[in-house]
Amino acid sequence: MLPKTYRKVIASHFSSHFREAATIVEAELLPPAAHEITVRNHYAGVNATDVNISAGSYTPGSQPPIDLGAEMVGEVVAVGEKVTEFKVGDYVTTNSLGGYAEYVTVRSRYAMPVPEATPEVLSLVISGTTAAIGLKVTGEMRTNETVLVTAAAGGTGQFAVQLAKLAGNQVIGTCSSEDKAELLRQLGCDRVINYRQEDVGAVLKAEYPRGVDLVYESVGGQLFDTCVDNLAVRGRLVIIGYISEYLSAPEMVTRPRIYRTLLSKSATLRGMFLLHFIKQVPEQMAELVKLYTAGKLQAAVDGRTFRGVEQVADAVEYLHSGRSSGKVVVTFAG
Repeated sequence: MLPKTYRKVIASHFSSHFREAATIVEAELLPPAAHEITVRNHYAGVNATDVNISAGSYTPGSQPPIDLGAEMVGEVVAVGEKVTEFKVGDYVTTNSLGGYAEYVTVRSRYAMPVPEATPEVLSLVISGTTAAIGLKVTGEMRTNETVLVTAAAGGTGQFAVQLAKLAGNQVIGTCSSEDKAELLRQLGCDRVINYRQEDVGAVLKAEYPRGVDLVYESVGGQLFDTCVDNLAVRGRLVIIGYISEYLSAPEMVTRPRIYRTLLSKSATLRGMFLLHFIKQVPEQMAELVKLYTAGKLQAAVDGRTFRGVEQVADAVEYLHSGRSSGKVVVTFAG
């Protein structure tokens, strides 16, 4: 028997300071409409861009309140009368807004079946598919290339490292601690650069003098500039985020325009915003699950435990503290 109400986290006003925007509310749990399913949340994924969602960047033109949380995995507990692809008891994941809730009701076409409701499977939803599409589609990754992954021990960076290795490439990963460096070595990273101990630009110039063929970049700021400066001829830099500026105003810079660097190398910058590739997510997700269940892909989950709507803001702040390693999750019913 389902409860009459459930709790969720909403943005009561827009702000990039997640805790200030976030409010826990109790809502009525209505039966799903004809084409909807209701899912009991087991685990919700924490993403760096949660602060952009709470700022209203993902819902332009809308007014608060909006539901927060971008992904979850759980068990189907009710189905609408016209839903045929799911039944009660199935495990599904969804990457529509509203993941920070005890129950989620969505149209069935926005859900994907998964073999189990675990943090590891959850980590494939946004973090894994972003890496897969960013590298293979936007980045046009080939074999025998040099691939650089920034924030490589993070939720999405860990998958970029492994997918680049599976494609037969030399992989460089940046991180900020020895614990993260050890994780990257376990994932198969060929050269780990702890930027607190080594200068990234100096290492790249000394050890990769012909430059880097493909960069998977999510940090921004000075590290972005370093990556651009070290692109190879016909190198590609895929921008999937710029976390260094998420909690602050855009950094103003004064330097020669970037086309001077790009044209001299026939290099390119390519942005990859997952929502623009949403139709490709199911195919990539299926391939990631296949690799994971075959033991060819690891899914590292951060060891810190966060539980329920009360600790969602703690989890988001923890991710932005830079201390996390692997995917950060909030446990609801797991």
